[in-house]
Amino acid sequence: MKAVFAWFVGTALPFAAMAQTDATVAPAPPAQPAYTLKDFAALPLMNTPALSPNGRHVASRVAIGGVQRLVIADIFEGSDGLRSIGLGENDLNWWQWVNDDWLIAGVGTETNVQGMPWYISRVASIKRDGSKVNLLAKKVAAQNADDVIWIARDETPRIMLSYQSSIYSNDPGFWPSVDEIDVSTGRMHSVVSPKPHVGRWFTDATGTVRMGVGYNDATRTATLLYRPDRKASFRTIDRADRRRDESLVSPLLFTADPNKAIAEDDREGTDALYELDLATLELGKKIFSVPGFDIGSISADSSGMALAGVGYTADAPSVHWFDATLAKIQADLDKAVPDRRARIISLSRDRQRMIVHVGSADQPGAYYYYDTNAGAMSLLSKVSDRFSTKAHLGPVKTIRYKARDGLEIAAVLTLPVGSTAKGLPLILMPHGGPFARDSEDWDWWVQFLAWRGYAVLQPNYRGSSGYGTAFAEKGEGQWGLAMQDDLNDAVDWAVEQGIADPKRVCMVGASYGGYAAMRAAQRDPAKYRCAISYAGVSDLAAMMRYDSRFLNHGTRKAWLKEQAPDFVAVSPVHFAAQFVTPILLMHGKKDRRVQVNQSREMAEKLKAAGKVQGRDYIYVEQPLADHHFSREADRVEFLEQMDAFLKAHNPA
Repeated sequence: MKAVFAWFVGTALPFAAMAQTDATVAPAPPAQPAYTLKDFAALPLMNTPALSPNGRHVASRVAIGGVQRLVIADIFEGSDGLRSIGLGENDLNWWQWVNDDWLIAGVGTETNVQGMPWYISRVASIKRDGSKVNLLAKKVAAQNADDVIWIARDETPRIMLSYQSSIYSNDPGFWPSVDEIDVSTGRMHSVVSPKPHVGRWFTDATGTVRMGVGYNDATRTATLLYRPDRKASFRTIDRADRRRDESLVSPLLFTADPNKAIAEDDREGTDALYELDLATLELGKKIFSVPGFDIGSISADSSGMALAGVGYTADAPSVHWFDATLAKIQADLDKAVPDRRARIISLSRDRQRMIVHVGSADQPGAYYYYDTNAGAMSLLSKVSDRFSTKAHLGPVKTIRYKARDGLEIAAVLTLPVGSTAKGLPLILMPHGGPFARDSEDWDWWVQFLAWRGYAVLQPNYRGSSGYGTAFAEKGEGQWGLAMQDDLNDAVDWAVEQGIADPKRVCMVGASYGGYAAMRAAQRDPAKYRCAISYAGVSDLAAMMRYDSRFLNHGTRKAWLKEQAPDFVAVSPVHFAAQFVTPILLMHGKKDRRVQVNQSREMAEKLKAAGKVQGRDYIYVEQPLADHHFSREADRVEFLEQMDAFLKAHNPA
């Protein structure tokens, strides 16, 4: 089997008229004797592939002409079985197969509602051959309409969709109802009517809506509604006062026993899996945990009523398989690629066909199609055609250091290939979120910097996710304070180890990491020779005003106040005159996560404070860029700007 996903061309179509166009395969590019900046900026050829239930078709995000598109392919038909779906200006947020002939995709766009920008989400159903696309609930849906809570397992093209039908909180339709939809026709019929303050609904594997989670923002009270079967009425079985830090335990998976479920809880300090008695809401036996780390997502078996596996990240992403067959396959794969990691990405219904990613933190790797009956694993697509699947780039490892108050912090260290790790220029790169984390995984941005000769250190500072409740809570009230100290302490560790030259350190980050870079340029000029912020937050109060347009904004405000009690004191925009460290500010105009005004205003304040554009700061606004580097041209421009800025202020 050949790698059929290497190159595509296609035509983008608008949101309301999404349709299929046949793609053609372009000739392969000439071999490149050495890496270039554009090699690192290239979009993944394939990203997050999903197999159809019969394992004969695949849907994936694919790079075509510098943008990402949804492509559907028939695995055994080569380039003749390719369909490219254009979304125009709209986001492709997720996709999933319903049966062998139909899949669904979550799409989103920003539109103007009563003079304000609103993000609108929808579900589109797509026939496998690309001949038909339906925008589901398009005549009745309001703002949020992409919460698919159930997919039929009997080959019929049925789903259950939870969606709003009004944007006004005093209308019943502001709270989501649940409809069953035939995705092949778009026909709908009501399953559950909206109930005040219930924002999420959950089903069991049979399609019975069993549970609803409600929240009243005015009283900060959460409620849990439950019924044992579809004939029963919902009743409130639990309440929680969020102002007292109370929480609800809700199932991740309903088991074959109607009185049992599987839930997640942090009673021992980290998120772990437990049995849950639905009659008493008491947690029972612990099913799985990872000492020192939170668990991640779960995978259900083919019945939908039992666990197949659970993902987690210790130093690197991993999975624990409960299914004995999959556990054996995983063990065999691990033995076959001892210098890399093999991850089962997607499975057919019978678990006999699968897509496996093989790669490592220093290599983007490739996706393979594995037929266990045939015992053959064939290349489906490289992640990048710019890097050999045999070559390794900058070596990556996890280190641990002590913050000034004794807290142990993990950080990911990437070094230039062949370096002696002595006296290197250092890039300190805090992650976004901040409730997120970095791990040993391929990162195009990090590897570019290592290729340029920098050591790159990515601390999982206090407040990061994945290390348990107590570690996350240590970030409360510490935005720009102790969290910033953790970053400085990482620099000190690298200097003490002899890895970094203390006179050649630059902080680089995006989103919250961009905020941290601004804060470093304002607060700690003696430690950093330069700073780079992509899509960073400069004004926490402005971010709070933007968030006030969204549902449950009272809770958001309360949460943000816990993280930063004094917005003014830790917002860099108020201290432009204190900036001494040169800073590069970049932001996408189409960023829907952090508004572009966050960087615009920072640049304006720097200018007003007498700072000189081109010397003290550089502001670059990308007119078509979003928050996630979805376009290759924006990646290239970012790396070029960062590269030039580092050469001027912190050369390797």
